[in-house]
Amino acid sequence: MKIVFVNRYFHPDQSATSRVLSSLVFSLAERGLDVWALASRDIHNKSGVQLAPEEMVNGVKIRRLASGKFGRHSLLGRSVDYALFHILAFFWLMRNVSVGDMVVVCTDPPLLSVSTSIALRIKGAVMTNWIMDLFPETAIELGFFKHARWLGRWVVKARNWSLGAPGITVCPTEKMAEYLIREGVSPDRVTVMHHWSDGEEIYPVAASENALRVKWGLRDAFVVGYSGNFGRAHDFNTIIEAAQRLRHRSDIRFLLIGGGHQHSAVVEAARNLDLDNLIFKPLQPASDLASSLSVADVHLVSLLPELEHCIIPSKFYGILAAGRPTIFIGDLDGEVPRVLAAKGCGRAVPIGGAQQLAALIEDMQQHPDATAATGQAARRLMTDEYSREHAADAWCALIARMQEAERLIPTLAQGALP
Repeated sequence: MKIVFVNRYFHPDQSATSRVLSSLVFSLAERGLDVWALASRDIHNKSGVQLAPEEMVNGVKIRRLASGKFGRHSLLGRSVDYALFHILAFFWLMRNVSVGDMVVVCTDPPLLSVSTSIALRIKGAVMTNWIMDLFPETAIELGFFKHARWLGRWVVKARNWSLGAPGITVCPTEKMAEYLIREGVSPDRVTVMHHWSDGEEIYPVAASENALRVKWGLRDAFVVGYSGNFGRAHDFNTIIEAAQRLRHRSDIRFLLIGGGHQHSAVVEAARNLDLDNLIFKPLQPASDLASSLSVADVHLVSLLPELEHCIIPSKFYGILAAGRPTIFIGDLDGEVPRVLAAKGCGRAVPIGGAQQLAALIEDMQQHPDATAATGQAARRLMTDEYSREHAADAWCALIARMQEAERLIPTLAQGALP
């Protein structure tokens, strides 16, 4: 069985989806599986970079498709790039997969499962839908279909049809799985497999040994971190208001690392409010992730409550690996708050709860031993449940189960003949 993973971004790209995918694919190759990756030739945040069309990296056969090079800065240009990837991926699969091959289809670009499922049904390959962000529900909740609700309903039907292809659907959370089952996907065709982090790549770095704390002038501060995408799915107003409430505390600093749709608005808000306790840094290279995530004494993660069934903030798993507590901003009954409460590795506040957030930050700053213990619990959780090794074990078990099911199909069919 050839196993092909399809996603628009793959190693060496450092976007969240690419990092999770690449980590798994390389792990499976290490275990001797015949693994391929089908991606574009682009790096998500570097225009003008074109990767090699074919490459072998750590035992993985990487095939990269051409792109329209319109980039991520306009909806029209992004849509053209999406469409081109759909078309080229369809024809690549038609030429290169065979009966019994397993194709793991991710969710970038949106609706990739629809176009690929047509090719895979024709070719007789097994399809695994690995849903990281649920589309079109995310777009619907964010208001993209408010003037064309009929189109949103049609896209949902098309997506649900694609999930009926021979194979299985993998979700990162129970809430997403429950939602898809309510949408009509058979419960025996849905499984939950959590995201993870690589504990060898991201690990705790003590403040006294962290060169970035010194470089960024944070040696003696209590640092509240946010690291990752400033996307539409995240709330920043609560963070900004909490920073306002703590502006008198010269020993507390907010460190915001990353970029994205809301980044410029957050920077502008900090400037207008004269919040010099907010420090902004760009995304850091993979080689510095352990140090950059360890600069913070506590990390912030946010998610709009209406998107709980659509998205899991993947930054959470990196925070666990860095051995830092998490303060979640969003639905108090969400996936991350449930884990934080059960495992004792952080706390949660609702969106708009800036006063609670500020008080919680001050309490953590005043009790460094308890804060450190919470961080240690986070690292143990990653090691025990959310490690790269655990994820690879789970995926190997899933692949073996799918292989066995494929072997049984012709046997059962033959047994039914007179």
